[in-house]
Amino acid sequence: MLVAVLLLLVVVASVLFHLTSPWWFSPLASNWGYVDTTIIITFWITGVVYVAVISFVAYCVFRFHHRKGIKAAYNPENKKLEWWLTIATAVGVAGMLAPGLFVWYDFVTVPQDAAKLEIVGKQWFWSYRLPGKDGVLGKSDTRNVSSENPLGIDPKDPLGQDDVVIEADALHLPVGKPVKMLLRSTDVLHDFYVPQFRAKMDIVPGMVTYFWFVPTQTGEYQVLCAELCGIGHHTMRGTVIVEEESPYQEWLNKQKTFQQLSAQAAKGYGDKLDLASREKMPGFAE
Repeated sequence: MLVAVLLLLVVVASVLFHLTSPWWFSPLASNWGYVDTTIIITFWITGVVYVAVISFVAYCVFRFHHRKGIKAAYNPENKKLEWWLTIATAVGVAGMLAPGLFVWYDFVTVPQDAAKLEIVGKQWFWSYRLPGKDGVLGKSDTRNVSSENPLGIDPKDPLGQDDVVIEADALHLPVGKPVKMLLRSTDVLHDFYVPQFRAKMDIVPGMVTYFWFVPTQTGEYQVLCAELCGIGHHTMRGTVIVEEESPYQEWLNKQKTFQQLSAQAAKGYGDKLDLASREKMPGFAE
């Protein structure tokens, strides 16, 4: 009796904790409310199974506990019960998988009018690249990665000269407009994740993965890396700021293009060479 009661108390406590738990979804700030719905459907199906299984175990513990003089009957098979359990399991699994398939189809079907931007993961910070006035991202290659070209943009590709480069700084997005995130890494596995957007994707070295979403609420949101990527994984955080069109354009106009950054890096290199030459001149120290 005590074991049966304890099992039932575990069931009741689990259900109450689920219904009253403070660790629930963070506020939704994108079009992916479908993800929440899919998770809730999974919770309901698995929750019903959990309650049924533990309650059945509690019933069996109470109903069939050892009693002196009573011998248990050996019944190795029950085909009717097996059929019912097989059908119920199939329906439950289908009920969990079917919504996810529809959501996944929408998740990878990008609208034609979605703007494109690139997210680059590197131990242990985020960088971004936006298309310039031509609206096209230039080519990139990890073989081009250097201190002067951290994103590996092809310097010979004219389409990449006006690309806007944002290294280890906040990303701004206009509210209410679809955006396609192109994800790549220059070192190891990462995962770009903003909890409020309900959208995340692994970043695999040597591949370009993607997802899309529509930011629906203005505000400042924290970017997390959701894939263990090394000793500094916990520090790999960033910021996404969703704002109205006017402040977004004002921010965008202040950013530097790949061409401007390349010229700045070349000038800095020239200044270093010039300084090194002057240091060799007699009397330079004076």
